[in-house]
Amino acid sequence: MAKVGDNVPEFSGKATNDQTISSESLKGRWSVIFFYPKAFTPGCTKEVCSVRDGYSEIKNKFNVQIIGVSKDTLEKQKKFKEKYKLEYELVADEKGEIINKFGVKGIFGNAQRKTFIVSPEGKIAYVFEKVDVNNHHKQILEVLEKIAK
Repeated sequence: MAKVGDNVPEFSGKATNDQTISSESLKGRWSVIFFYPKAFTPGCTKEVCSVRDGYSEIKNKFNVQIIGVSKDTLEKQKKFKEKYKLEYELVADEKGEIINKFGVKGIFGNAQRKTFIVSPEGKIAYVFEKVDVNNHHKQILEVLEKIAK
């Protein structure tokens, strides 16, 4: 698995805004990349909604780019984003290439629930091994307050 101090793995993927998000597009500001197993499942829904609920505060305080990634199709990701009114982008990693590059492949090839904070220089600054799906935005804020000064 990608770890603190590593360069963010090179990747690119189609996002719910029909743009391509890549490791290059992360550079220049703090980024949060969170991986989740499957859209519309209870735990993943709680997680994306927690991040949604804290999105404004995180973005306003730290100018952070937030990206959610799973193996779901782009169409499913768009429906997930629309249904739960997510302001951040979701990336469809249907082939699991991004999941593999970050080393977070889990059961049935889906992503494990892991979150990476990436520095403006493109280095992994923090890894959440355990994600509290109900309060993930608070976890992210707490870490950013310590490292993104």
